[in-house]
Amino acid sequence: MSDQGVVIVGGGPVGLGLAITLGQSGVATTLIERNTAPQPIPRGQNLTQRTLEHCHFWGCEKELRAARTIPREHGIGGLTAYRTLLGPDSYDWMQRELVRPFYYTDNERLPQYATEAVLRARVAQLPTVTCHYGWTVGQVSDEGEGVTVTIAEREGSGRLALRGAYAVGCDGSRSIVRQAAGIEQDLSDHDRVMCLLVFRSKGLHAHLLRRHPKKSFFCVLDPALKGYWKFFGRVDLDGEFFFHAPVPLSAKTGGYDFAGLVREAAGADVDVDFTYTGFWDLRFAVAKTYRAGRLFIAGDAAHSHPPYGGYGINLGFEDAVNLGWKLAAIHQGWAGPSLLDSYDAERRPVFVSAARDFIAKSIEDDRAFLSACDPQQDRMLFDAAWAARRSGATGEVHAFEPHYEGSPIVFGPKGAETSAKGRHEHKARAGHHLSPQTLADGASTFQSLGEGFTLFDFTHDGAGKDIARAARTKGVPLRYVASPDDPASKAYGARILLVRPDQFVAWAGDTATIAPAAIVARTIGELS
Repeated sequence: MSDQGVVIVGGGPVGLGLAITLGQSGVATTLIERNTAPQPIPRGQNLTQRTLEHCHFWGCEKELRAARTIPREHGIGGLTAYRTLLGPDSYDWMQRELVRPFYYTDNERLPQYATEAVLRARVAQLPTVTCHYGWTVGQVSDEGEGVTVTIAEREGSGRLALRGAYAVGCDGSRSIVRQAAGIEQDLSDHDRVMCLLVFRSKGLHAHLLRRHPKKSFFCVLDPALKGYWKFFGRVDLDGEFFFHAPVPLSAKTGGYDFAGLVREAAGADVDVDFTYTGFWDLRFAVAKTYRAGRLFIAGDAAHSHPPYGGYGINLGFEDAVNLGWKLAAIHQGWAGPSLLDSYDAERRPVFVSAARDFIAKSIEDDRAFLSACDPQQDRMLFDAAWAARRSGATGEVHAFEPHYEGSPIVFGPKGAETSAKGRHEHKARAGHHLSPQTLADGASTFQSLGEGFTLFDFTHDGAGKDIARAARTKGVPLRYVASPDDPASKAYGARILLVRPDQFVAWAGDTATIAPAAIVARTIGELS
């Protein structure tokens, strides 16, 4: 491959998403994946509205929704139950539909292997992407002027040495690329072994259709587990489920009663037919940096956490899009010298916040609730606390709003920090995701977005044209959208908006109080 290309190690959903982002930008890309086909383990199922926006721009949203394994009329929401899944106490949980107005697409739910199949099909349509499925990586080296990745065919004698300008590790928590780059991790071990079980149960399916007919994933709080969850998820409506729960370390050696564990969590003597049994350690891990020279990491290679709340795959896709447009800018020749460094500056703090402010906090909050409230001891106290948790769950959906206010390449508030914790607003704020609005011609602002930057100019005198000219002078791809005195400007609270290729606002204002050339320079990584 060309020395100007990118080698992606790991062809799971994050690697595939990055390959699509690069391929659509004309970047020569080689993808290496050890498995010839997606592995049939139903994880990474909850896809947010933001992730479906990615699929929209990748050109495969329709195909992804068609691959859904649960009929649309069934519903894909979740609930939290106390002590047993079929017990009397439960409330709705992670109601993503509450933030639907702030995104261009609906959320979705389907097994990761189904998502991967759709993304593989899309990658196959891109002539600049070459895929090596069924190949393993031997060595990865940064040689200063480029990278070399050696690969070998798993079921054959093929051997290749690939050259590229950059390599990206999307190869999971034991990342070869991360190790080759010498990137260390910050680890927070909870000293818990978790099981992942996949099973079929007609009995549980029937119970849930009666009790919770429109729900697809279920968290069970058990006082004995001190805040750690038992978690059920539907795979389809034919009785297939997956299940996570803490188990003793001895469970790995065999003889453990997994069927009893499932029945205890369900609260019913249901049939259980296992098709998969696996284990994982409950821990948080985040790389100390997401970049070392020409080597990058993304997804689980950069960060991993317990599968609580469906954050993992969605955070990984955002890594891919964030890094993808910046690598494309290098390839196209308009990136500033600091643009690639902004990948770590933007994405790492978002994961740290998501782990601390949402995932770990939920474990701590559950532990405190379970130790303080027992319906058998004080039903009134339990009911009041349970009701407070119900409204708190609604607030958490609104509060999870990853943003880059503290990024060096956006014009965020002075002293702001990049975080996963924020608030959903329609107002256009630098460093935040653009909310879709309807323009005067009836089209959504998302329908007007270009492949590069987009400048919305709602002024009556074209005051934003100077920014557009400054961008074009530097070779920055930019679509100029003029819609004078458009009502959308009231919702956005600004008459001029500069939107990045990843649909985040870089700058917003009524007039260009900063020199247009300086606005453009900062947003493309030309930092003084």
